[in-house]
Amino acid sequence: MEIGPGTTGIVIGGGGAIGRGTALGLASRGANVVVADIEIYSATRVAEELESLGAAAIPVRVDATDRTSLAELADAAEARFGSIDLLSNNVGVVQAASLLEATEEEWGWNIEFNLMSIVRACSVIVPRIQAHGCGGHVINTASMAALWAARPEEVSGVQLGLYTTTKHAVLGYTETLRNDLAAENIGVSCLCPGTVESNLSATSLRNRPARFGGPAEAPDSQGRVPFAMAQEAVTKYVLAAIEGNRNIALTHPGARPLVERRAKALAADFDFFDAIAAEEGNA
Repeated sequence: MEIGPGTTGIVIGGGGAIGRGTALGLASRGANVVVADIEIYSATRVAEELESLGAAAIPVRVDATDRTSLAELADAAEARFGSIDLLSNNVGVVQAASLLEATEEEWGWNIEFNLMSIVRACSVIVPRIQAHGCGGHVINTASMAALWAARPEEVSGVQLGLYTTTKHAVLGYTETLRNDLAAENIGVSCLCPGTVESNLSATSLRNRPARFGGPAEAPDSQGRVPFAMAQEAVTKYVLAAIEGNRNIALTHPGARPLVERRAKALAADFDFFDAIAAEEGNA
């Protein structure tokens, strides 16, 4: 889709990190931006930043675990700007945990925030985009972890199994949604970024629901990664993905060898089982 004046985008998780980068990108094209976040002060700060750049923006507090809250977000967007054309989903959590030792509570938290927040937001807001019949776009943030399974030694010794599992699910959901909406001229992209400046761990822990253990403080080291991409640098990749209707959006093309490693392993498995099938045919 073409982003420009008159376009209205909702950015969930817009109070920082990739969400802020996305909001800046939409504003740079003259779009109206609804900055939605669980922490209203973060959303307000970004909305004020966009307004200082000449964009029309409003902050809205949203709880992506609550369909009523999401419906109220959509209502606020339509009341202010008339219609919704674009949805950007950026809610998530990253947690270091062993797959075999993780509790069901930890699994539930990861599935709720990384997958169900996107499923729920799309089910509530995409029908609003469909209703006006003029097309639009959805971009769901997954991770490079959706495209390969990192070994701990490749990510500073961290075990990212829960994160990787849920991000693979986000990719599958998003690609299927892309197929489902193509006939309505609604594009769908899965954003698979590498490391971007973020306070994701701290924010998600501060807002963790009681049923998943309740709020907690993140360690001081969380969110400060010296080699992380700046939030503003994400903008050009997000805009290109939306306007080019790309299936998978990549912020770190240099990670290609890691994804190709997985593709080569898959090709080797096909070769192996092709041989098995050939043996059966000759039996």
